[in-house]
Amino acid sequence: MEPPSRHAGTDIIIEDARWRASVPGTERAIRRALVAVARQGGPDFTQSPAPSILLATDRIVKRLNARFRNKNKPTNVLTFEPVSSVHGGDIVLGYETVRREATAARRSLRAHLSHLVVHGALHLAGYDHHHPGEAREMEGIETRTLRSLGFGDPWRQGNWQQAGSVRI
Repeated sequence: MEPPSRHAGTDIIIEDARWRASVPGTERAIRRALVAVARQGGPDFTQSPAPSILLATDRIVKRLNARFRNKNKPTNVLTFEPVSSVHGGDIVLGYETVRREATAARRSLRAHLSHLVVHGALHLAGYDHHHPGEAREMEGIETRTLRSLGFGDPWRQGNWQQAGSVRI
């Protein structure tokens, strides 16, 4: 049994069993990413409400993307702002898109999942990447965080391209 995590309050819902089959210790990987991003200057969810994380299918992400963004297609990660001060927001990931991106970038699904959890957490903390300065700051935290977890720079490996993560 794993020791209690500082992010034990993070609700992790695994809607698609392929996540667990493809990333052994899925919940632990997510919690490690949340702890690591706090250590690199990102949001510390021990001091504020933690996000809920839904590991879903592309079908579910496509439906949410259509409903809330009027884009009838899946994306890798969606973040939903907190609805109240006691809620930490939501991070939703689509299995097929995340798997496809990881394969294309020649990285493990664990590394890519960790990156997108960090990316979503930063969006929930107010970080964005619409302007070059904002993007540099956000990508710097992501890079330091992923390196601290033993993964490479997510922006330099393989042929990584951000496929449309968004904050709602």
